[in-house]
Amino acid sequence: MELTVQTFLTLDGVMQAPGGPEEDPSDAFAHGGWQAPFPDPAVGDFVTELNRHASAFLLGRRTYDIFRGYWPDQADPDDPIATAINSLPKHVASRSLGEGDVTWRGDHPDTAHLLSGDVVSAVQALKEAPGDELQVWGSGDLLRTLLQHGLVDRLRLMTFPLVLGSGRRLFAAGALPATMRPVDITVTDLGIVLGTYEPAGPVAHGQM
Repeated sequence: MELTVQTFLTLDGVMQAPGGPEEDPSDAFAHGGWQAPFPDPAVGDFVTELNRHASAFLLGRRTYDIFRGYWPDQADPDDPIATAINSLPKHVASRSLGEGDVTWRGDHPDTAHLLSGDVVSAVQALKEAPGDELQVWGSGDLLRTLLQHGLVDRLRLMTFPLVLGSGRRLFAAGALPATMRPVDITVTDLGIVLGTYEPAGPVAHGQM
């Protein structure tokens, strides 16, 4: 499987708590729910199409808790996003949870699994399994590890036209330097940039 990253971002790279004030208030983050003023159907269509490629999900502890608290209650069989998230395998990276803590409510109780051992080796093994995409949503701390070890095959960044000045960022200090190749870039009517990128090797240097 290819490991793909899907995330909502601000112009200054913040990915923390786009969905609501209570989603992730850590570090006194005061801007939770910053995505809500941009109800752009083009973003919904983009996310729906992405989910059609998912064979499994890879989630950090916080994102897993958010997903587990919401998606099992979305049982409409005509909702392709809910169907994918509820029915497909969900692999959870956590240092604090035990196997018995990783469960899923609803009609698919056995689809959530705790990654055991070294997370880098475990993710490499998942990528070698058959399937289309191993999708990561949110999961900022996990993402930094995946990027640092070159495990990400594609990034799909939904960048919203606002600046927050604080919050957890996708590319924080210590990110592995890399060149990205743009695969597809579109801009919605509300100014949201839907960008797909693939790693294209190390950063080249020169003089201008």
